[in-house]
Amino acid sequence: MSKDTCKNENAFDRNFIFSIVNFKNLYYLIVLMITYFLIGCNRTAVHPLQYIDQERPQLTPKLFASGFISTTEESEFGSVFTADGEEFYYGVDLDGKAEIRYTLIKDGRWQTPKTIISDTQYGYNDPFLSPDESRLYYISNMPNNEQDTTGDHDIWYSVRDGNQWSSPINAGGEINTDRNEYYISFTENGSMYFASHRDKELKRKHDLDIYRSENIGGVFQAPVKLSDAINSRGYEGDVFVAPDESYLIFSAARRSGLGRADLYVSFKNENDNWTDAVILGPPISSANHELCPVVTRDGKYFFYTSNQDIYWVSAEIINTYKTK
Repeated sequence: MSKDTCKNENAFDRNFIFSIVNFKNLYYLIVLMITYFLIGCNRTAVHPLQYIDQERPQLTPKLFASGFISTTEESEFGSVFTADGEEFYYGVDLDGKAEIRYTLIKDGRWQTPKTIISDTQYGYNDPFLSPDESRLYYISNMPNNEQDTTGDHDIWYSVRDGNQWSSPINAGGEINTDRNEYYISFTENGSMYFASHRDKELKRKHDLDIYRSENIGGVFQAPVKLSDAINSRGYEGDVFVAPDESYLIFSAARRSGLGRADLYVSFKNENDNWTDAVILGPPISSANHELCPVVTRDGKYFFYTSNQDIYWVSAEIINTYKTK
């Protein structure tokens, strides 16, 4: 073999090795860029200020925003975040009369909660946003008109006007009766789930059933009571429905329960029917009264009230009940 041939082959070896090194460097650079991009997306998805800037819970419930939202001096109940996790609405009971409070992120920090819907005589509680967040729904015992003297709770709403909300508007005669209607949640197409006393014995005013009212063209249709897989002769209330209607969670008082009332879950089966509800056992249900379930719009966190405070937990805990 000639010297020139050896020199050519050595040059080829060096070029080949150099190309491999460059390829590996390029490969690692691409991996690094992808990793950085994914981390950046993840940071955007779970911005530390969202959900009141605190450690995220796993499968063990945590007291939500202790000292800021959940306090020892007051009783906190129904609550809801906006879809972006940057506004929070919740109900506070003040010696039997409730009001709705609100906080949001401003100038890089959560603002001191302020009361946005209240009255000197009547209560407002259990806020829930419409799917497009243009309406804030809630319950109130205020009379519908001058002839309304029943003192029952109806479902009302206010319309968003910039940073303000309108005066209360009654949700209408298809939804409300002269009996109690409580709690509200919506599917992604605007159908309303709520609890009502309308078909119960008048003397058993604390017994409720869960209903669904389809929304057609912005008009709520006659409510349909859910099946015996959900409802019983006793109390079923405070229902949250997943936006895609794949599951619902509600509060119920049953002999199989652990306290005054517990949270139960039901899933839609392959025939589009609700499965028999099962209790969300410990660490969710307890000897206390569990109520006001809601899952954030991103599907990550499950909120509920227990012992007059708001708790949250990873929504993954719901999936553990699908096979039960």
